[in-house]
Amino acid sequence: MTTAETTLGATLRAWRDRMSPAAAGLPSGRARRAKGLRREELAELAGISVDYVVRLEQGRSTTPSGQMVAALARALQLTDTERDHLYRLAGLAPPTDAEMSDHIPPGLCRLLNRLGDTAAAAVFAADWQMIWWNRGWAALLGNPASKPLKLRNFARDTFSTDGTGPHLSQWPVTSLDQDMVESAVVSDLRRATGRFPDSRRLTDLIQELTTGNERFAELWAAGAVGAHREDHKIVEHPVVGRVTVDCDVMAEGDADRKIVVLTAAPNTEDETKLRLAVLSGTPDPARG
Repeated sequence: MTTAETTLGATLRAWRDRMSPAAAGLPSGRARRAKGLRREELAELAGISVDYVVRLEQGRSTTPSGQMVAALARALQLTDTERDHLYRLAGLAPPTDAEMSDHIPPGLCRLLNRLGDTAAAAVFAADWQMIWWNRGWAALLGNPASKPLKLRNFARDTFSTDGTGPHLSQWPVTSLDQDMVESAVVSDLRRATGRFPDSRRLTDLIQELTTGNERFAELWAAGAVGAHREDHKIVEHPVVGRVTVDCDVMAEGDADRKIVVLTAAPNTEDETKLRLAVLSGTPDPARG
């Protein structure tokens, strides 16, 4: 194998070629020239631009950030060993147990992709950084790929320090118990500090929110430890109108990832609207 075949770009191309659309939760019925994922499909799954994927594969960009590498590893459903190899090709040290992982096991991706049009689902790291979402989430709340990586964080959305949020929903979403949500997010972050006491990313986030948001500082000082488990939300969708959904949060694995699933009560108008929203695809917020 030549050196050219072992570069970051060549490795990404090889892994993209081996990844089937079906495994990524994408339709595969139409005629395809690419034997694996198209570049635009990888970009969509990773939440990055197509141009950046092109530059990486052509070797015109060779130093992606750690978050970018993690996003590509998730989209390509790499094993832990492959993920670590990708980090090294990018000139980065692979994640250690001291830092939170943004990696998602391939089996979990396949399981969540099978939800189809019945639910909106996303996965968050221990610090509430969004690391994966399905097409249902993008259709119901807007595509997070349009936002910078740093802003795809539910804790930052809940306790905005600059008044520009929210960013994880592109049209109004109301919680039926916002006080409970705020308390739960803070107590969940405190629990994460016990699991990842040496995480610089987690420490920096808590420092940012403590100094920039009075409500967060007040709740943090209370010292509660817990987990965010459920909520009920009203989504003002620009195409199908108001949709009431249940929000369930499940913890997964030692990495303390959080799986968030939004569903509507069965056999209701809300369930019909949710399915219609997913089937209609991601609306243009400018036209909403």
